[in-house]
Amino acid sequence: MGGHILQLRVATPEDLQWIYGLRHRVYAQELGQHAPDPGGQLRDGLDGENVYLVAARGAARIGFVSVTPPWLGRYALDKYLTRDELPLLGRSDVFEVRILTVEPRWRTTAAALLLMYAALRWIAARGGRQVVAMGRTDLLDMYVSAGLSPVGHTVRSGALTFEVLTASVSDLTNCAMDRYRTTLKRLGSVVDWQLDMPFATRPDGCEHGGASFTAIGADFRTLHRRQQIVAADVLDAWFPPAPGVRAALAEDPAWAARTSPPTGAEGLLAEIATARGLPTESLAVGAGSSDLIFRAFGQWLTPESRVLLMDPGYGEYAHVTERVIGCRVDRFPLRREDSWRIDPDRLSAVVRAGHYDLVVVVNPNNPTGRHAPAAELRSLIAASPARTRWWIDEAYLGYVDLTESLAGLAATDPRVVVCSSLSKMYALSGMRAAYLVAEPLTAAQLRRWTPPWPLSLPAQLAAVAALRAPEYYSDCWLRTRSLRSRLARDLAGLDEALVVEESVANFLTVTLPSGGPSAAQLVNECHRHDVYLRDLSPLSPQYEGRTVRIAVKGADENARIVTACKAALNVLGGRRELTRAAGGRAPRI
Repeated sequence: MGGHILQLRVATPEDLQWIYGLRHRVYAQELGQHAPDPGGQLRDGLDGENVYLVAARGAARIGFVSVTPPWLGRYALDKYLTRDELPLLGRSDVFEVRILTVEPRWRTTAAALLLMYAALRWIAARGGRQVVAMGRTDLLDMYVSAGLSPVGHTVRSGALTFEVLTASVSDLTNCAMDRYRTTLKRLGSVVDWQLDMPFATRPDGCEHGGASFTAIGADFRTLHRRQQIVAADVLDAWFPPAPGVRAALAEDPAWAARTSPPTGAEGLLAEIATARGLPTESLAVGAGSSDLIFRAFGQWLTPESRVLLMDPGYGEYAHVTERVIGCRVDRFPLRREDSWRIDPDRLSAVVRAGHYDLVVVVNPNNPTGRHAPAAELRSLIAASPARTRWWIDEAYLGYVDLTESLAGLAATDPRVVVCSSLSKMYALSGMRAAYLVAEPLTAAQLRRWTPPWPLSLPAQLAAVAALRAPEYYSDCWLRTRSLRSRLARDLAGLDEALVVEESVANFLTVTLPSGGPSAAQLVNECHRHDVYLRDLSPLSPQYEGRTVRIAVKGADENARIVTACKAALNVLGGRRELTRAAGGRAPRI
């Protein structure tokens, strides 16, 4: 495209007038799909609710594409097919891409590819998992080469015939990276990318937190930056490890660094068994819960396995089951109107009907911050099919009550496994220590697939010392509640349109009003103040691109979070007013 700087943006009010005009020129005058309009503009019922993405070069607009998100509750395809004819439209994670249109002189360039890729990135950044589209039959080869597949329905609109197409977001992303990597790399170097997500995906395709460490410096040359950064995008503890932990690490660090640890972490296993009242043979340890997740799921699951995940839920589980192993994964939607709580009757019915090999429950859940009582989960498990294994992730249970753990059940019931990280509750995120509780035969199988020295010596020393200081941590967990409540009040006081939801753990969520700035914009604006928050949009379309998660920190850092959010909202609000003054309602972004 000539090497000139291209711009990719969400449509402005001025862009909309051009879009309606181009649609009329192409679909009414050129293709005869619609009757000509005396005013020379073509609109439809979704205008003002869907999202238009525009490609431009300088003042010249090149083309656009429309995206309809699932939270609108309706699609353009509803005019042609019922939900019974196309059940796909009843899913909560399906985005419709439509009316990809390019000015005639730019049709031989990569403009269409760029717009399709922009739509894909926008959808992925809002947690979309499936795309549906209507592709003109005369352009079907272009859509198929992009990774879309016909579903078996053809629709007629005016003089044109369309094929209904679909694909998963992950498959479309893989296709883009495989077939168009060179072109996209070239485009990435000449595009002024004004959308609120990065141009390129992460290499592993998984959305993690931790942008704050990038700001500190992942090469460790500017570690002094850690004093300036508020790392509220990851859920590391705001408090230091117990004094005994610090003493154990400081006593002889040179020895701890050069000495091989106990081969099977025998001392740590014994300490966990004592602290939790569990038999040692029911335990396995790993370098953080992710280590245990990858190791266990890799042993138990295959591409033929069926897995049920809570939605929203911790993204690592979707990454491992869908992208690494390739399982058949379903989501159990948690609803905002239900305060994100698990409905046990609804979940029980889904599990009984679903023939699942594995059900994953993070309890308390991250990112919703809700806790399901142990008694409810016990009843759910008891009523579930014998073939279904339950994985209960209790990484944040200390913030609720350790007596709510299902570890005792897991030690005796082969259908239940409990995973517990020591990172978040015990301020040991840097140590990477976690354990798993399972019936002894299951635990023994996993230990056979555990390499020697699974945890470093400093990690084992720290974990043992932490488990020997229950009073210290109980006090820290209690103090977290008061810090969290104060932070929630202060954030809610910034703007009555904000929805602040406290969790039961060491974080809370803030949802921005519909029609205002996106979560990604708030996160990016806070970076200017060295404050890092987590945009939850990629985890689930239920967040509608408007919710951030904020880790609870100490009082001073919490105050910086509030100040940064206030400044960011003022800036973003000012931009919105300027947009309105320029000629129209601010577009949803």
